[in-house]
Amino acid sequence: MSITAGGSLNSVPSSQKQTLSTNYVDFTSTSTEGWAQQYLPELMEKEAEVFGPRTISGFLNQVGAEEAMTSDRVIWSEQSRLHISLIGTIDLDGNVGSSGAKGSFTVVSDIDGNVLGDGFTIANHGVRNHDIVLLASAGKVSRCLVVAVDNEAIGLRAYDEDVLTGHSETASGATLLVIGSEFKKGDNYDGSSTRTANEPTFKTFTNKPIIMKDYYEVSGSDTSRIGWVEVSAENGQSGYLWYLKAEADTRSRFNDYLEMAMLESIPGSNSTNVDGELGLSPESDAGTEGLFYAIEQRGNVTTGVTGVNAATDLAEFDAILAEFDKQGAIEENMMFVNRSTSLAIDDMLASMNSYGAGGTSYGVFNNSEDMALNLGFSGFRRGSYDFYKSDFRYLNDKATRGGINDAAGSEALRGVIIPAGSSSVYDQTVGSAVRRPFLHVRYRASQTDDRRMKTWVTGSVGAATSSLDVMQLHFLTERCLVTQGANNFMLMK
Repeated sequence: MSITAGGSLNSVPSSQKQTLSTNYVDFTSTSTEGWAQQYLPELMEKEAEVFGPRTISGFLNQVGAEEAMTSDRVIWSEQSRLHISLIGTIDLDGNVGSSGAKGSFTVVSDIDGNVLGDGFTIANHGVRNHDIVLLASAGKVSRCLVVAVDNEAIGLRAYDEDVLTGHSETASGATLLVIGSEFKKGDNYDGSSTRTANEPTFKTFTNKPIIMKDYYEVSGSDTSRIGWVEVSAENGQSGYLWYLKAEADTRSRFNDYLEMAMLESIPGSNSTNVDGELGLSPESDAGTEGLFYAIEQRGNVTTGVTGVNAATDLAEFDAILAEFDKQGAIEENMMFVNRSTSLAIDDMLASMNSYGAGGTSYGVFNNSEDMALNLGFSGFRRGSYDFYKSDFRYLNDKATRGGINDAAGSEALRGVIIPAGSSSVYDQTVGSAVRRPFLHVRYRASQTDDRRMKTWVTGSVGAATSSLDVMQLHFLTERCLVTQGANNFMLMK
Protein backbone atom coordinates (compact mmCIF):
# COMPACT_ATOMS: atom_id res chain seq x y z
CA MET A 1 0.00 0.00 0.00
CA SER A 2 1.29 3.47 -0.85
CA ILE A 3 0.27 6.77 0.67
CA THR A 4 0.39 10.01 -1.29
CA ALA A 5 0.94 13.05 0.92
CA GLY A 6 -1.36 16.02 0.56
CA GLY A 7 -0.22 18.89 -1.64
CA SER A 8 -0.70 22.65 -1.81
CA LEU A 9 0.15 22.94 1.87
CA ASN A 10 1.33 26.23 3.31
CA SER A 11 4.27 24.45 4.88
CA VAL A 12 7.32 26.67 4.37
CA PRO A 13 7.65 30.08 6.04
CA SER A 14 9.24 32.72 3.83
CA SER A 15 12.21 34.80 4.98
CA GLN A 16 11.67 37.43 2.27
CA LYS A 17 8.96 40.03 1.78
CA GLN A 18 7.46 39.48 -1.66
CA THR A 19 4.48 41.07 -3.38
CA LEU A 20 2.56 38.22 -4.96
CA SER A 21 -0.98 38.04 -6.33
CA THR A 22 -1.65 35.16 -3.98
CA ASN A 23 -1.15 37.49 -1.02
CA TYR A 24 -4.25 39.56 -1.80
CA VAL A 25 -7.98 39.12 -2.20
CA ASP A 26 -9.00 39.73 -5.83
CA PHE A 27 -11.68 42.44 -5.73
CA THR A 28 -11.97 42.73 -9.53
CA SER A 29 -12.50 39.16 -10.66
CA THR A 30 -16.00 38.30 -11.86
CA SER A 31 -15.54 34.67 -10.85
CA THR A 32 -17.20 33.25 -7.79
CA GLU A 33 -13.90 33.64 -5.94
CA GLY A 34 -13.81 37.42 -6.58
CA TRP A 35 -15.73 40.23 -4.87
CA ALA A 36 -16.81 42.08 -8.05
CA GLN A 37 -20.34 40.73 -7.79
CA GLN A 38 -23.30 41.52 -5.57
CA TYR A 39 -23.36 38.35 -3.51
CA LEU A 40 -21.49 38.16 -0.22
CA PRO A 41 -19.24 35.10 0.04
CA GLU A 42 -19.34 32.99 3.17
CA LEU A 43 -16.26 33.98 5.17
CA MET A 44 -14.69 31.40 7.46
CA GLU A 45 -12.73 33.75 9.68
CA LYS A 46 -10.95 31.18 11.80
CA GLU A 47 -7.60 30.05 10.39
CA ALA A 48 -7.61 26.25 10.07
CA GLU A 49 -4.97 24.46 12.14
CA VAL A 50 -4.08 21.65 9.72
CA PHE A 51 -0.72 20.55 11.17
CA GLY A 52 -1.73 19.98 14.78
CA PRO A 53 0.86 21.01 17.39
CA ARG A 54 3.68 22.36 15.22
CA THR A 55 6.38 22.75 17.86
CA ILE A 56 8.75 19.94 18.82
CA SER A 57 10.38 21.49 21.90
CA GLY A 58 9.94 19.88 25.29
CA PHE A 59 12.25 16.88 25.02
CA LEU A 60 15.11 18.44 27.00
CA ASN A 61 12.68 19.80 29.58
CA GLN A 62 11.55 16.23 30.30
CA VAL A 63 14.97 14.63 30.65
CA GLY A 64 17.28 17.42 31.81
CA ALA A 65 17.74 20.69 33.62
CA GLU A 66 19.15 24.14 32.95
CA GLU A 67 21.97 25.88 34.81
CA ALA A 68 23.82 29.15 34.40
CA MET A 69 27.50 29.44 33.50
CA THR A 70 29.83 32.43 33.38
CA SER A 71 32.63 31.16 31.10
CA ASP A 72 33.25 30.48 27.43
CA ARG A 73 33.64 26.77 28.12
CA VAL A 74 32.25 24.22 30.54
CA ILE A 75 34.56 21.43 31.77
CA TRP A 76 33.56 18.39 33.80
CA SER A 77 35.21 15.15 34.80
CA GLU A 78 33.75 11.66 35.00
CA GLN A 79 34.75 8.55 36.91
CA SER A 80 36.99 6.02 35.22
CA ARG A 81 36.40 2.29 35.51
CA LEU A 82 37.43 0.70 38.81
CA HIS A 83 38.83 -2.58 37.48
CA ILE A 84 41.67 -3.12 35.02
CA SER A 85 40.68 -4.87 31.80
CA LEU A 86 42.70 -4.58 28.59
CA ILE A 87 42.49 -5.61 24.94
CA GLY A 88 45.58 -6.78 23.08
CA THR A 89 47.46 -9.55 21.29
CA ILE A 90 49.09 -12.76 22.55
CA ASP A 91 52.52 -14.26 21.86
CA LEU A 92 52.45 -17.85 23.12
CA ASP A 93 56.26 -18.04 23.31
CA GLY A 94 56.84 -14.42 24.20
CA ASN A 95 59.49 -13.64 26.83
CA VAL A 96 59.53 -10.13 28.26
CA GLY A 97 63.02 -9.04 29.27
CA SER A 98 64.91 -11.71 31.24
CA SER A 99 61.86 -12.83 33.22
CA GLY A 100 61.64 -16.27 31.69
CA ALA A 101 57.99 -15.67 30.87
CA LYS A 102 56.15 -18.48 29.05
CA GLY A 103 53.96 -16.17 27.01
CA SER A 104 53.26 -12.47 26.69
CA PHE A 105 50.38 -10.06 26.19
CA THR A 106 50.81 -6.80 24.29
CA VAL A 107 48.41 -4.03 25.26
CA VAL A 108 46.52 -2.37 22.38
CA SER A 109 43.68 -0.55 24.14
CA ASP A 110 41.59 -0.50 27.26
CA ILE A 111 38.24 -2.27 27.40
CA ASP A 112 36.44 0.83 26.04
CA GLY A 113 38.62 1.00 22.95
CA ASN A 114 40.89 3.87 24.01
CA VAL A 115 44.14 3.12 22.20
CA LEU A 116 47.64 3.79 23.43
CA GLY A 117 48.54 7.42 22.94
CA ASP A 118 44.89 8.55 22.87
CA GLY A 119 44.22 9.41 26.51
CA PHE A 120 45.44 5.94 27.48
CA THR A 121 49.18 5.61 28.01
CA ILE A 122 51.65 2.86 28.77
CA ALA A 123 52.31 4.44 32.14
CA ASN A 124 48.71 4.11 33.33
CA HIS A 125 47.46 0.82 31.89
CA GLY A 126 47.62 -0.41 35.51
CA VAL A 127 48.95 -3.98 35.16
CA ARG A 128 51.85 -4.62 37.57
CA ASN A 129 54.31 -7.36 38.42
CA HIS A 130 52.82 -10.20 40.54
CA ASP A 131 49.24 -9.46 39.45
CA ILE A 132 46.97 -12.47 38.90
CA VAL A 133 45.12 -12.13 35.61
CA LEU A 134 42.56 -13.92 33.50
CA LEU A 135 43.62 -14.21 29.87
CA ALA A 136 40.96 -15.00 27.27
CA SER A 137 41.11 -15.54 23.51
CA ALA A 138 39.58 -17.89 20.94
CA GLY A 139 37.38 -19.62 23.52
CA LYS A 140 40.24 -20.33 25.96
CA VAL A 141 40.62 -18.79 29.46
CA SER A 142 43.90 -19.09 31.42
CA ARG A 143 44.85 -17.98 34.94
CA CYS A 144 48.29 -16.40 34.85
CA LEU A 145 50.77 -14.56 37.04
CA VAL A 146 52.38 -11.39 35.70
CA VAL A 147 56.15 -11.92 35.89
CA ALA A 148 57.31 -8.83 34.00
CA VAL A 149 55.99 -5.54 32.67
CA ASP A 150 57.93 -3.68 29.98
CA ASN A 151 55.84 -0.77 28.74
CA GLU A 152 52.94 -2.32 26.77
CA ALA A 153 54.47 -5.86 26.86
CA ILE A 154 53.34 -8.02 29.80
CA GLY A 155 55.15 -11.31 30.57
CA LEU A 156 52.94 -14.16 31.82
CA ARG A 157 53.25 -17.62 33.37
CA ALA A 158 50.18 -19.85 33.46
CA TYR A 159 49.19 -21.40 36.80
CA ASP A 160 48.11 -24.77 35.41
CA GLU A 161 50.50 -25.38 32.50
CA ASP A 162 54.12 -24.81 31.57
CA VAL A 163 53.31 -22.77 28.48
CA LEU A 164 50.24 -20.98 27.20
CA THR A 165 48.33 -23.25 24.87
CA GLY A 166 45.01 -23.14 23.10
CA HIS A 167 45.08 -19.36 22.61
CA SER A 168 45.13 -17.62 19.23
CA GLU A 169 48.11 -15.45 18.40
CA THR A 170 46.15 -13.97 15.49
CA ALA A 171 43.20 -12.90 17.62
CA SER A 172 43.04 -9.09 17.73
CA GLY A 173 40.63 -9.03 20.66
CA ALA A 174 42.37 -11.04 23.36
CA THR A 175 41.28 -9.79 26.79
CA LEU A 176 43.26 -9.55 30.02
CA LEU A 177 41.59 -8.92 33.40
CA VAL A 178 43.40 -8.31 36.70
CA ILE A 179 41.72 -10.30 39.51
CA GLY A 180 44.25 -10.02 42.35
CA SER A 181 47.94 -10.58 43.21
CA GLU A 182 50.26 -13.12 44.86
CA PHE A 183 53.60 -12.62 46.66
CA LYS A 184 55.95 -14.83 48.63
CA LYS A 185 56.42 -14.32 52.36
CA GLY A 186 58.39 -11.26 53.32
CA ASP A 187 58.36 -9.96 49.77
CA ASN A 188 58.50 -6.17 49.39
CA TYR A 189 57.36 -6.08 45.78
CA ASP A 190 60.88 -7.34 44.80
CA GLY A 191 61.92 -3.69 44.87
CA SER A 192 60.67 -3.61 41.32
CA SER A 193 59.82 -0.30 39.69
CA THR A 194 57.09 -2.07 37.76
CA ARG A 195 55.04 -2.39 40.97
CA THR A 196 53.95 1.19 41.45
CA ALA A 197 50.79 2.58 42.99
CA ASN A 198 47.86 2.86 40.62
CA GLU A 199 46.27 6.29 40.24
CA PRO A 200 42.70 6.86 39.03
CA THR A 201 42.52 7.95 35.42
CA PHE A 202 41.49 11.59 35.17
CA LYS A 203 38.90 11.88 32.44
CA THR A 204 37.67 15.35 31.52
CA PHE A 205 35.21 16.49 28.90
CA THR A 206 34.41 19.93 27.61
CA ASN A 207 31.84 21.81 25.55
CA LYS A 208 31.30 25.41 24.51
CA PRO A 209 28.12 27.44 24.05
CA ILE A 210 26.94 28.81 20.74
CA ILE A 211 25.13 32.12 20.24
CA MET A 212 21.79 31.86 18.45
CA LYS A 213 19.79 34.84 17.20
CA ASP A 214 16.61 35.62 15.29
CA TYR A 215 14.22 38.55 14.93
CA TYR A 216 10.82 39.52 13.58
CA GLU A 217 10.02 42.86 11.95
CA VAL A 218 6.73 44.52 11.04
CA SER A 219 6.08 48.08 9.91
CA GLY A 220 4.27 50.47 12.22
CA SER A 221 1.34 50.67 9.81
CA ASP A 222 0.83 46.91 9.70
CA THR A 223 0.67 46.63 13.48
CA SER A 224 -2.58 48.62 13.38
CA ARG A 225 -4.08 47.00 10.28
CA ILE A 226 -6.99 44.65 10.92
CA GLY A 227 -7.38 41.51 8.79
CA TRP A 228 -10.40 39.38 8.08
CA VAL A 229 -8.67 36.16 9.22
CA GLU A 230 -8.79 35.37 12.91
CA VAL A 231 -5.43 33.87 13.82
CA SER A 232 -4.36 31.82 16.81
CA ALA A 233 -0.87 30.86 17.88
CA GLU A 234 0.77 28.22 20.06
CA ASN A 235 1.45 30.83 22.75
CA GLY A 236 -2.29 31.50 23.20
CA GLN A 237 -2.51 34.81 21.32
CA SER A 238 -5.49 35.26 19.00
CA GLY A 239 -7.18 38.07 17.12
CA TYR A 240 -7.42 39.78 13.73
CA LEU A 241 -3.91 41.28 13.73
CA TRP A 242 -1.78 39.17 11.38
CA TYR A 243 1.49 40.32 12.92
CA LEU A 244 0.49 38.60 16.18
CA LYS A 245 0.64 35.27 14.36
CA ALA A 246 3.88 36.09 12.56
CA GLU A 247 5.55 37.18 15.80
CA ALA A 248 4.32 34.10 17.66
CA ASP A 249 5.47 31.80 14.86
CA THR A 250 8.94 33.36 14.94
CA ARG A 251 9.11 32.89 18.71
CA SER A 252 7.91 29.27 18.52
CA ARG A 253 10.32 28.47 15.72
CA PHE A 254 13.22 29.95 17.70
CA ASN A 255 12.24 27.90 20.76
CA ASP A 256 12.41 24.79 18.56
CA TYR A 257 15.82 25.88 17.29
CA LEU A 258 17.04 25.96 20.89
CA GLU A 259 16.26 22.26 21.18
CA MET A 260 17.21 21.10 17.69
CA ALA A 261 20.62 22.76 17.90
CA MET A 262 21.31 21.03 21.22
CA LEU A 263 20.37 17.68 19.67
CA GLU A 264 22.03 17.89 16.27
CA SER A 265 25.07 20.21 16.53
CA ILE A 266 28.64 19.02 16.18
CA PRO A 267 31.89 20.78 17.12
CA GLY A 268 33.72 22.35 14.21
CA SER A 269 37.09 21.18 12.94
CA ASN A 270 40.07 23.47 12.45
CA SER A 271 40.38 22.04 8.95
CA THR A 272 37.14 23.69 7.85
CA ASN A 273 36.38 27.29 6.93
CA VAL A 274 33.56 27.77 9.44
CA ASP A 275 35.88 29.37 12.00
CA GLY A 276 36.99 31.98 9.49
CA GLU A 277 33.41 32.62 8.35
CA LEU A 278 32.43 33.37 11.95
CA GLY A 279 35.55 35.44 12.58
CA LEU A 280 36.88 32.95 15.13
CA SER A 281 40.45 31.86 15.69
CA PRO A 282 41.18 28.17 14.94
CA GLU A 283 41.46 27.54 18.68
CA SER A 284 37.92 28.82 19.28
CA ASP A 285 36.29 25.88 17.50
CA ALA A 286 32.94 26.71 15.93
CA GLY A 287 29.90 24.63 16.77
CA THR A 288 29.04 22.73 19.92
CA GLU A 289 28.63 19.10 20.99
CA GLY A 290 25.00 18.07 20.59
CA LEU A 291 23.33 15.02 22.11
CA PHE A 292 23.48 12.73 19.05
CA TYR A 293 27.15 13.56 18.40
CA ALA A 294 28.06 12.97 22.06
CA ILE A 295 26.41 9.53 22.01
CA GLU A 296 28.13 8.57 18.75
CA GLN A 297 31.52 9.63 20.10
CA ARG A 298 31.31 8.45 23.72
CA GLY A 299 28.18 6.32 23.96
CA ASN A 300 26.56 3.36 22.24
CA VAL A 301 24.88 2.98 18.85
CA THR A 302 22.56 0.16 17.80
CA THR A 303 21.50 -0.44 14.23
CA GLY A 304 19.04 -3.15 15.20
CA VAL A 305 18.91 -6.83 14.42
CA THR A 306 17.34 -6.15 11.03
CA GLY A 307 19.56 -3.28 9.93
CA VAL A 308 18.01 0.16 10.04
CA ASN A 309 14.46 -1.16 10.43
CA ALA A 310 12.72 -1.26 13.77
CA ALA A 311 13.28 -4.45 15.75
CA THR A 312 10.37 -6.86 15.87
CA ASP A 313 11.59 -9.15 18.67
CA LEU A 314 13.54 -9.00 21.91
CA ALA A 315 16.90 -9.83 20.33
CA GLU A 316 17.89 -6.18 19.95
CA PHE A 317 16.85 -5.35 23.50
CA ASP A 318 18.80 -8.29 24.85
CA ALA A 319 21.86 -6.95 23.06
CA ILE A 320 21.15 -3.49 24.52
CA LEU A 321 20.86 -4.95 28.02
CA ALA A 322 24.16 -6.77 27.59
CA GLU A 323 25.83 -3.49 26.63
CA PHE A 324 24.25 -1.60 29.52
CA ASP A 325 25.51 -4.32 31.87
CA LYS A 326 29.03 -3.44 30.70
CA GLN A 327 28.41 0.22 31.46
CA GLY A 328 26.63 1.83 34.41
CA ALA A 329 23.78 -0.73 34.60
CA ILE A 330 21.24 2.02 35.28
CA GLU A 331 17.92 0.24 35.67
CA GLU A 332 15.45 2.91 34.55
CA ASN A 333 15.71 4.20 30.99
CA MET A 334 13.53 6.41 28.83
CA MET A 335 13.05 5.63 25.15
CA PHE A 336 12.14 8.41 22.72
CA VAL A 337 11.42 6.76 19.37
CA ASN A 338 9.83 7.43 16.00
CA ARG A 339 6.48 6.02 14.96
CA SER A 340 7.67 2.87 13.17
CA THR A 341 9.85 1.85 16.10
CA SER A 342 7.07 2.60 18.59
CA LEU A 343 4.61 0.39 16.68
CA ALA A 344 7.20 -2.36 16.28
CA ILE A 345 7.78 -2.38 20.04
CA ASP A 346 4.02 -2.57 20.61
CA ASP A 347 3.78 -5.54 18.24
CA MET A 348 6.78 -7.19 19.86
CA LEU A 349 5.29 -6.89 23.34
CA ALA A 350 1.87 -8.06 22.14
CA SER A 351 3.41 -11.18 20.63
CA MET A 352 4.81 -12.08 24.06
CA ASN A 353 1.24 -12.62 25.32
CA SER A 354 0.18 -16.20 24.60
CA TYR A 355 -3.48 -15.19 24.88
CA GLY A 356 -3.02 -12.53 22.21
CA ALA A 357 -2.07 -14.79 19.32
CA GLY A 358 -4.62 -14.04 16.63
CA GLY A 359 -6.64 -11.92 19.08
CA THR A 360 -6.57 -8.68 21.01
CA SER A 361 -6.42 -9.65 24.67
CA TYR A 362 -3.01 -8.22 25.55
CA GLY A 363 -2.80 -5.47 28.13
CA VAL A 364 -3.66 -5.17 31.82
CA PHE A 365 -7.41 -4.92 31.21
CA ASN A 366 -10.28 -7.11 30.03
CA ASN A 367 -11.39 -6.19 26.53
CA SER A 368 -15.04 -6.00 25.58
CA GLU A 369 -16.90 -4.90 22.48
CA ASP A 370 -18.08 -1.74 24.27
CA MET A 371 -14.70 -0.33 25.20
CA ALA A 372 -11.88 1.27 23.27
CA LEU A 373 -9.10 -1.18 22.52
CA ASN A 374 -5.68 -0.05 23.73
CA LEU A 375 -3.08 -1.46 21.34
CA GLY A 376 -0.13 0.48 22.71
CA PHE A 377 2.36 0.03 25.52
CA SER A 378 3.99 2.79 27.54
CA GLY A 379 6.77 0.64 28.98
CA PHE A 380 8.04 -2.80 29.84
CA ARG A 381 10.59 -4.58 32.02
CA ARG A 382 13.24 -6.91 30.66
CA GLY A 383 15.73 -8.52 33.01
CA SER A 384 16.45 -5.92 35.67
CA TYR A 385 15.84 -2.95 33.33
CA ASP A 386 12.72 -0.79 32.97
CA PHE A 387 12.07 0.96 29.66
CA TYR A 388 9.51 3.77 29.38
CA LYS A 389 8.52 4.45 25.78
CA SER A 390 7.45 7.80 24.36
CA ASP A 391 6.90 9.03 20.81
CA PHE A 392 9.50 11.60 19.74
CA ARG A 393 7.72 14.17 17.56
CA TYR A 394 11.02 15.50 16.28
CA LEU A 395 11.72 12.14 14.59
CA ASN A 396 8.21 11.93 13.07
CA ASP A 397 7.40 15.42 11.78
CA LYS A 398 8.11 15.74 8.05
CA ALA A 399 9.27 19.33 8.55
CA THR A 400 11.96 18.24 11.05
CA ARG A 401 13.98 15.00 11.40
CA GLY A 402 11.14 12.95 9.97
CA GLY A 403 11.79 14.42 6.54
CA ILE A 404 15.56 14.09 6.89
CA ASN A 405 15.21 10.43 7.88
CA ASP A 406 13.43 9.66 4.61
CA ALA A 407 16.62 10.48 2.70
CA ALA A 408 19.21 9.60 5.35
CA GLY A 409 19.45 5.85 4.68
CA SER A 410 21.67 4.19 7.28
CA GLU A 411 22.06 7.55 9.05
CA ALA A 412 18.33 7.76 9.83
CA LEU A 413 17.53 7.89 13.54
CA ARG A 414 14.94 5.56 15.08
CA GLY A 415 15.25 6.89 18.61
CA VAL A 416 17.41 7.45 21.65
CA ILE A 417 17.57 5.69 25.04
CA ILE A 418 18.41 7.98 27.96
CA PRO A 419 19.10 6.89 31.55
CA ALA A 420 16.82 8.29 34.23
CA GLY A 421 18.15 9.86 37.39
CA SER A 422 21.33 11.82 37.99
CA SER A 423 25.10 11.33 38.05
CA SER A 424 27.87 12.50 40.37
CA VAL A 425 30.59 14.55 38.70
CA TYR A 426 33.27 17.02 39.72
CA ASP A 427 32.26 20.50 38.63
CA GLN A 428 35.11 22.92 37.93
CA THR A 429 32.97 25.98 38.61
CA VAL A 430 31.53 24.78 41.91
CA GLY A 431 34.81 23.17 42.92
CA SER A 432 33.26 20.00 44.35
CA ALA A 433 31.43 16.84 43.39
CA VAL A 434 27.76 17.50 42.62
CA ARG A 435 24.81 15.47 41.40
CA ARG A 436 23.11 16.54 38.20
CA PRO A 437 20.82 15.01 35.57
CA PHE A 438 22.73 13.17 32.89
CA LEU A 439 21.56 15.85 30.48
CA HIS A 440 21.49 19.53 31.29
CA VAL A 441 21.73 22.77 29.35
CA ARG A 442 24.27 25.40 30.36
CA TYR A 443 23.48 29.00 29.40
CA ARG A 444 25.53 32.16 29.86
CA ALA A 445 24.34 34.41 32.67
CA SER A 446 25.71 36.85 35.22
CA GLN A 447 24.36 39.64 37.40
CA THR A 448 24.61 41.94 34.37
CA ASP A 449 23.06 39.82 31.62
CA ASP A 450 21.00 36.64 31.51
CA ARG A 451 21.34 35.02 28.07
CA ARG A 452 19.15 31.98 28.68
CA MET A 453 16.43 33.39 26.43
CA LYS A 454 16.59 37.14 25.82
CA THR A 455 13.83 39.04 24.04
CA TRP A 456 13.61 42.78 23.47
CA VAL A 457 11.66 45.18 21.25
CA THR A 458 13.09 48.11 19.27
CA GLY A 459 11.53 50.61 16.87
CA SER A 460 8.69 53.13 16.94
CA VAL A 461 5.80 50.88 18.04
CA GLY A 462 4.75 51.10 21.67
CA ALA A 463 7.57 52.52 23.77
CA ALA A 464 9.58 54.09 20.93
CA THR A 465 13.31 53.38 21.06
CA SER A 466 14.37 54.62 17.62
CA SER A 467 13.19 56.66 14.64
CA LEU A 468 12.71 53.53 12.56
CA ASP A 469 8.98 53.16 11.86
CA VAL A 470 8.89 49.43 12.53
CA MET A 471 8.61 47.04 15.41
CA GLN A 472 11.54 44.66 15.70
CA LEU A 473 11.32 41.78 18.16
CA HIS A 474 14.73 40.22 18.87
CA PHE A 475 15.60 36.79 20.27
CA LEU A 476 18.99 35.66 21.56
CA THR A 477 20.45 32.79 23.55
CA GLU A 478 23.92 31.45 24.33
CA ARG A 479 23.93 27.84 25.45
CA CYS A 480 25.38 24.35 25.17
CA LEU A 481 24.37 20.84 26.22
CA VAL A 482 26.31 18.81 28.79
CA THR A 483 25.99 15.06 28.19
CA GLN A 484 27.34 13.31 31.29
CA GLY A 485 27.89 9.57 31.31
CA ALA A 486 27.33 9.18 27.57
CA ASN A 487 28.39 5.53 27.94
CA ASN A 488 24.93 4.92 29.48
CA PHE A 489 23.10 6.32 26.41
CA MET A 490 22.05 4.42 23.30
CA LEU A 491 21.40 5.93 19.87
CA MET A 492 19.08 3.85 17.69
CA LYS A 493 19.81 4.05 13.96
